[in-house]
Amino acid sequence: MDKIGVFLCSGCSIGEAVDLDAIAGAAKEQGPAATHIHPCLCGDEGLQAIRDAVTSDGLDAVLVAACSERVKTAEFAALTSDGGPVLHRISLREHCAWSHESGHEDTRMLAEDLVRMGVVRLKNTKRTEVHEHEISDIVLVVGGGRAGLEAARTASELGNPVVLVERDTRLGGRMRSLVSVVPEDPPYDRPQANPVSGLLDDVSGHDGVTVYTGTTISKITGQPGQFRTVLKTPDGEVDLVVGAIVQCTGARPYDPSRLEHLGYGASPDVVTAAELEGMLVAGAVARPSDGAAPGRIAFIQCAGSRDDNHLRYCSSECCATTLRQVAELRSLLPDAELAVIYRDMRTPGQLERFYLGVQDSARPMMTRGTVERVEANGRLNLHLTDSLLGPDAVLEADMVVLATGMVPAAADGEAIRRLHDARDRAENSESSQQRAEASKLAEELASHDGTEILNLGYRQGPDLPALEYGFPDSHFICFPYETRRTGIYAAGTVRAPMDPAQAAEDGQGAAMKAVQCIEAARRGEAVHPRSGDTAVPNFFLQRCTQCKRCTEECPFGTLNEDAKGTPELNELRCRRCGICMGACPERIVSFPDYSVQQIAEMIKVIEVPEDYEEKPRILALMCENDAVPALDAAASRGAKWNPWVRVIPIRCLGSTNIIWIAEALSRGVDGVILVGCKYGDDYQCHYVRGSELAHTRLGNVGETLERLALESERIKTVELSHDEFDRITQVLDEFADELEQLGPNPLKGF
Repeated sequence: MDKIGVFLCSGCSIGEAVDLDAIAGAAKEQGPAATHIHPCLCGDEGLQAIRDAVTSDGLDAVLVAACSERVKTAEFAALTSDGGPVLHRISLREHCAWSHESGHEDTRMLAEDLVRMGVVRLKNTKRTEVHEHEISDIVLVVGGGRAGLEAARTASELGNPVVLVERDTRLGGRMRSLVSVVPEDPPYDRPQANPVSGLLDDVSGHDGVTVYTGTTISKITGQPGQFRTVLKTPDGEVDLVVGAIVQCTGARPYDPSRLEHLGYGASPDVVTAAELEGMLVAGAVARPSDGAAPGRIAFIQCAGSRDDNHLRYCSSECCATTLRQVAELRSLLPDAELAVIYRDMRTPGQLERFYLGVQDSARPMMTRGTVERVEANGRLNLHLTDSLLGPDAVLEADMVVLATGMVPAAADGEAIRRLHDARDRAENSESSQQRAEASKLAEELASHDGTEILNLGYRQGPDLPALEYGFPDSHFICFPYETRRTGIYAAGTVRAPMDPAQAAEDGQGAAMKAVQCIEAARRGEAVHPRSGDTAVPNFFLQRCTQCKRCTEECPFGTLNEDAKGTPELNELRCRRCGICMGACPERIVSFPDYSVQQIAEMIKVIEVPEDYEEKPRILALMCENDAVPALDAAASRGAKWNPWVRVIPIRCLGSTNIIWIAEALSRGVDGVILVGCKYGDDYQCHYVRGSELAHTRLGNVGETLERLALESERIKTVELSHDEFDRITQVLDEFADELEQLGPNPLKGF
């Protein structure tokens, strides 16, 4: 940007905390076209003053130094509409006036640095050009169970054409085989009729829904709005272009053959809940061994679930399913004794009414305990431990029903885990030979051992990446349907264990996100978390060394590669996180409004006094999604933190380029702290792996620092969530204390 206007707000205690004339003087050092001070920039008069200055001074960029950019967003966004100036905001209120001593020299120096950095940021910002794309409105729904049917109905009712693909010859999924469902409507105290037939009528009869049964997907390539899809139907291949995809491929019961200790396979009278459901649908429940009516039926909950040797997770629906089957059995076998052995009876929300209703109507015997083993000696003997019936009780039964958990019907989880392990070795190995070997293994494993569902033409594999248990991962804290493939949403039991009612809600939610994604692609905008961002990365490929760091580390599969290993950008897949920018050793990746050079220039204008004893300096690179909001919240609650800290918000810790660390330390900055989201299996990082990648990269930097006689303790990474506002100030103060113990940066003054 060439003509920048700086607007300083004196309201909200800013004018009392710092001398704004002095701050304006610091801003003028960077050569802005205009500098103004106003008592209330967010008010009508303040906004009009900015508009008038833009017109009179011919400004193409505006720096607003006032409150946090997370507040008053609508007011200031109006300034940039219809081709208005580029806008950047810095937080003089939260990060300076509210959090530091009024009138103090350190507070003034902090404000001056913040304004200098803001001007330099705009100087190194280019106006974003919106790229127009031809976009398909079609929503492809993969899987015709409860979630898929609800997704298809919802998307079609929103006005989008829907293509529904089901590999079976009929729609309905597992719901088709249920005699009834857990109650979804008041009074919630008894089973309800299966709604799938009505749902099938709604979907099959809808003009906007095209159904393909007995169909699989041969190939999907492209990007949101332009997914080129090949279907393999009974009548041959069908080619189409779809805008977004909702995967609702459901789940299957856990393999009961692995539950030999519970008698499955040893006795035909030990059945699974799914096998019992078939009897209930037929209207006749009999002991498989001899066809006699069972006098006592025992249900074993958590059969293979919440077990380190089997499924470590709770499958969510098993308790309610058992209660429903107990109620149905009471109608079919009024004289039978029904017993339920549970570890915990999990019936949250309105299902508590169902739990009480079944107890009243069916009157089963229910006891807490763990079934250690089931022996077949004429009748079935259930050996219980930690039971309310006694420490080592034995319960006899004529028939046993195992409430087995669910396993997602996604690409083979074991193959995915091996693939992830290989990629981790490739990314983390210091040996180029080991990296090459691990990368080759990762490519070999990317086929998922023949379990492909979507058959994506992505460099990072043909299906959705999965978590430890095989469920396609999503950012389940903030964006529950979102996967690591932009424009592809997971819903229903393929995403997480849930009951049919939850699956219905999941399908509806994912369909709405798919429609939103199509509209965002039409406008050339990113989806969450940087919704509305139209900037796309630029790759200066003349300097590319084909190291593949960017293609391997991008969490969203944005980049493919040509035969030489040169990255190929699919811009509508991009989430604008900048992880590729942080990964590139040649620094060839940049955004119009976010680049390695931009942040490096901001670091250069931080004034670093030579006298460490009085004025140390700390650079804080903070994630805009968690760390900065936490800091803002701390300030609004009156928290204070060390005035030596200079905060630069960044999109993700994963976008941190090592040159920023080198620039700061070489200029005499005494320490660099990176604060971002938590990571791991329960990650909170909005970009999945950003914090983890930054942590790994900076571990290698620490070794380099020690070789240069700089303490590795001068760099620190911290993970926290946005609600840890009581911790973030403590983290900054503790780091300042640690640096004080280390002493000044040896490079200070050079």
